[in-house]
Amino acid sequence: MDRLVAAKLQPIGIDLASQGPAGIPFFDGVDLADEQSVARIFEQIGNDGDIHGLVNVAGGFVWQTVEESCTESWQNMFRINVVSAVNASRSALSLLRSGGSIVNVGAAAAANAAAGMGAYTAAKSGVARLTEALAAECKERGIRVNAVLPSILDTPQNRKDMGDADSHKWVKPAELAEVIAFLLSDAASAITGANIPVTGRL
Repeated sequence: MDRLVAAKLQPIGIDLASQGPAGIPFFDGVDLADEQSVARIFEQIGNDGDIHGLVNVAGGFVWQTVEESCTESWQNMFRINVVSAVNASRSALSLLRSGGSIVNVGAAAAANAAAGMGAYTAAKSGVARLTEALAAECKERGIRVNAVLPSILDTPQNRKDMGDADSHKWVKPAELAEVIAFLLSDAASAITGANIPVTGRL
């Protein structure tokens, strides 16, 4: 991978702009659900040449029953999880060349939604279908598109929210990152359109 470009990843408790590897440009304050905002950032990235891959890791979660929910909740989940990935992927396609790769972050829970998970899993189901459609569209260009479907991630916030759960069975962020790195690499050159469960020991 020739170049890395990143933004702050607050959900896992790490401010990569101050704690991440040196030499990586960071763009803060970008609304990934705003098409024009995303396009401007990728225009800046493109000034330095093509990119090898894109990871759409932005997302959000809400626990809310259908009865208690409102239309805004559903729209917000779709905006955060799906529209952000669509905007970034669309802008990245002009910079990706044959051999490039897009990896989306979906959710294993989308396969069978539990109570209170309707809006979230509906949105993550959209990520899965986006992955399949974009993979089909990009095959002739030699660009691969896949998704990882993690279960519960072992993050400080999840430990706080689910204090009684056995966190040893959860997926560690570093483990998920290894799968993503594989999908970005040439070693995964034969894989596209896949939604890959990453569920740890659950």
